[in-house]
Amino acid sequence: MTDVLFILFDGIQSLDLTGPLDAFAGANEWCQSRGEPHRYVLRTASLGGAVARSSSGLMIAPDADLAVTERTPDLLVVPGGEGARRRDPELVAWLRAHAPRAKRLASVCTGAFLLAEAGLIKGRRVTTHWAYCGMLAAEYPDLVVDSEPIFVRDGPVSTSGGVTSGIDLGLALVEEDLGHDAALSVARDLVVFLRRPGNQVQFKTQLIAKVASQDRLREVQLWIAEHPEANLSVRALASRAGMSARHFSRAFAVDTGLPPGQYVDRARIEAARRCLEDTTRRIEEISRTCGYGTAESMRRAFIRTLGMSPVEYRRRFCQ
Repeated sequence: MTDVLFILFDGIQSLDLTGPLDAFAGANEWCQSRGEPHRYVLRTASLGGAVARSSSGLMIAPDADLAVTERTPDLLVVPGGEGARRRDPELVAWLRAHAPRAKRLASVCTGAFLLAEAGLIKGRRVTTHWAYCGMLAAEYPDLVVDSEPIFVRDGPVSTSGGVTSGIDLGLALVEEDLGHDAALSVARDLVVFLRRPGNQVQFKTQLIAKVASQDRLREVQLWIAEHPEANLSVRALASRAGMSARHFSRAFAVDTGLPPGQYVDRARIEAARRCLEDTTRRIEEISRTCGYGTAESMRRAFIRTLGMSPVEYRRRFCQ
């Protein structure tokens, strides 16, 4: 059996706790359905055994006081939230003293700040919520912070991105422990339609780029989303906006945070992913309707961005 201990504290993001916890609990139910013993022992603990108030006001009662927790967990999970970014010195001291004995460490969202402050992830490749990656990298320059992946595995340490990515990390750990069938069954029970790959970006194109403040640039953004198969060259988009190509490129990048070409690339990837997830259309057809022209062009774009081909993406994550 795998002993999993979740750390609680005031200001915790409740979904950072309940997401992965429910993934492990679902795995226990899968074991039970097969007449097998539970795989995970799930525990929560806080300093002094205090009830933790989440960032949304939810009160969470722990199972134990960290100070008297005798068993060393196989997996120690540190959720994120506003409280994690405060980095309570007493909690950091506990982590520094006890966490190295755990076989595996994991953080969800900004829980990575607590691991970093305790010196537990020095020199490792990590991630956190995309909005805090710059802060994490600046405050802990010995880390290799990657802002895009949903989660990162570096040896016995796993760090995940924003909020719901804790579910993805939990499912990945379930798959490692119990296999593909177990993880897929849990994902279906949680109504998580995709078990996303760890290197899938944390957010969609619409969230990566800001909505333009200029009406004509917003109209171009909408056109791109609705017509990924169209001619989306800078010259064509500039003409649609009524600007010169040079002025359009500069204005679009300043207003949205992405150059036009990069925005188009990500919009087409997003459109193709939705087609793979939501339809049974053939790869060749999807490549044409999403602006790639050929299946080979789409394959190269997927490998460059997601680290896998469209066929592999559909096989692994769209069942």
